[in-house]
Amino acid sequence: MKKICVIGLGYIGLPTASLLANKGYDVYGVDVVQSTVDIINRGEIHIVEPELDTFVKAAVNSKKLKAGTKPVEADVFIIAVPTPFHEGFVPNIDYVISATKSIAPYVKEGNIVILESTSPVGTTDKVEEVLKEEGVDTSKLYIAHCPERVLPGQIMRELVENDRIVGGTTPEATEKTVEFYKTFVEGEVLSTDAKTAEMAKLTENSFRDTNIAFANELSILCDKFNIDVWELIRLANRHPRVNILNPGAGVGGHCIAVDPWFIVHAGGEDAKMIRTAREVNTYKTEWAIEKIKNEALKFEAEHGRKAKVACMGLAFKPDIDDLRESPALYITRRLIADGLDILAVEPNIEQFSEFKILDYKEALKEADVVTFLVGHREFKGLDVETELDFCGVLN
Repeated sequence: MKKICVIGLGYIGLPTASLLANKGYDVYGVDVVQSTVDIINRGEIHIVEPELDTFVKAAVNSKKLKAGTKPVEADVFIIAVPTPFHEGFVPNIDYVISATKSIAPYVKEGNIVILESTSPVGTTDKVEEVLKEEGVDTSKLYIAHCPERVLPGQIMRELVENDRIVGGTTPEATEKTVEFYKTFVEGEVLSTDAKTAEMAKLTENSFRDTNIAFANELSILCDKFNIDVWELIRLANRHPRVNILNPGAGVGGHCIAVDPWFIVHAGGEDAKMIRTAREVNTYKTEWAIEKIKNEALKFEAEHGRKAKVACMGLAFKPDIDDLRESPALYITRRLIADGLDILAVEPNIEQFSEFKILDYKEALKEADVVTFLVGHREFKGLDVETELDFCGVLN
């Protein structure tokens, strides 16, 4: 196993490709966006992630990492493409199917094919099915699922340190894939079957979503009861067996905001708690929008002019540039669509196609109403008079 072909050079694919290249593998990364390929081949990065720039630059300079728009022959193929959902929260594995078709002409006997994309149960079997339809003898391949389990902002460290779950479509595929991951993972590499590996990732994110929903519901109730939710949580967490998470403006990111729907779609009426948690977290975002609009209307009534509202943060979590499924971005878009005068702030993004991004200091000078949607480090300790803090960054 000398050569690796990584399909998808986004938030998981590029860190994985650069890590493997720095471990001595010859890595060829594939992305359908030519500009992304060009940036990487210059030894630069198109996403914000600590340490990633150093890994990519070293990998490209050593000629261990190259990128292109079409796959090449390799010993190991890693599929790391998005798995969003269609309207109505129906899982969308179109990118996985497209990626699988793209590698079909290049796979050969003895190759390992790994699906890393977070996927509905049964998707790894679908990868094998698609390869068969494309004329590949899958009996001579090792096909497995190994879901990523990393935290944005700490990806390069967690790719190495975290335990990994590997589930093959056959016991032999599991064994071969486990051997591969053990060459660069310091955490334990745990063996199972493909469907269990798929469900494990969905379960992890549904667990997180459910716990966040509890915190978000508490925050709504505390607002109703005129209680400081941050103080309440600090006090409740002094119990030795209580660990309430912090509430926010909703839940974002490709994983926690999406994966539970994969279970709900397949589980139907039996996925009651998981569905309810998703609905609570979605409602929290709508609730936040109404709170902001009411504050803006209150200012207008008192001052006789339209309020300038600063939306502090657009990313789905602190200190990254990732906008996928971001409740903060959704809130900002909705407020603009509803006619509010919005000052958009995101310290991790210089430009955005839809509206102007302001420096947070400039926005604070202009704003009549300040709403903190993401707890970026730049916002901590700011002295603001009129504010709505949905993420606890001032507490």
